[in-house]
Amino acid sequence: MTVPDTVSGGPQQEESSPSLIRLEGISKVFYTDEVETHALSGIHLVIQPGEYLSIAGPSGCGKSTLLSLLGLLDTPTDGEYWLAGRDVANLSFSDRAKIRNREIGFIFQAFNLIGDLTVYENVELPLTYRRMPSDERRRRVQEALERVGMSHRVKHFPSQLSGGQQQRVAVARAVVGSPKILLADEPTGNLDSTNSEQVMDLLSELHQEGATICMVTHDPRYARYATRTVHLFDGRIVEEETGTERQREEQRLEESGYHVS
Repeated sequence: MTVPDTVSGGPQQEESSPSLIRLEGISKVFYTDEVETHALSGIHLVIQPGEYLSIAGPSGCGKSTLLSLLGLLDTPTDGEYWLAGRDVANLSFSDRAKIRNREIGFIFQAFNLIGDLTVYENVELPLTYRRMPSDERRRRVQEALERVGMSHRVKHFPSQLSGGQQQRVAVARAVVGSPKILLADEPTGNLDSTNSEQVMDLLSELHQEGATICMVTHDPRYARYATRTVHLFDGRIVEEETGTERQREEQRLEESGYHVS
């Protein structure tokens, strides 16, 4: 079955540029004893290979819920989700776990490093589930840590690192398996401004090297790093803008006498 590439009512994509991720009519409802909470409604979204997308919006608008669905941590109530040409909306728990391990890299706000494992062991962990040979694991871990500037901290434990260093290790863990896409959930949320800028610069470098990134943020300063931003409100996509459009608007404001920080 094929589904046309559409972006929240936008123009149809060229068939010669197949999407990496395609959501069609995605909704998510959470049920309790007496209440239905509609977290997402009618989400149509396309992410192309090599794209850097930010999902922005106020707290409670459904950003993290959408990222959980994209990362196969949860399943939609309704709609279709295609990842690299496969329908993954209703896979079994074990099948979703296999895809997460091989095709999706996660970067969390709270780092989610394991405290009694070293930096090296934290980055290596996803590869052990693949039963990868030890020499291949070693090569990949070393390359990933060098990529984020943390190869000199391989024997340290998370408690011995700053917040910015822990997030760099988390990025290394996310990229070590060469995933098809990186999903970042408020990656600067627990960092000061200096470390936040460093992590955002690192994500930009990964994108320039070819990584596909989807990032959730409520901070417009960091949404600007992406090449495209979709805005959520009350579980729906209400606006979309590209980096070019954003730059034009900022230039127009500055020409009018307003400074855009």
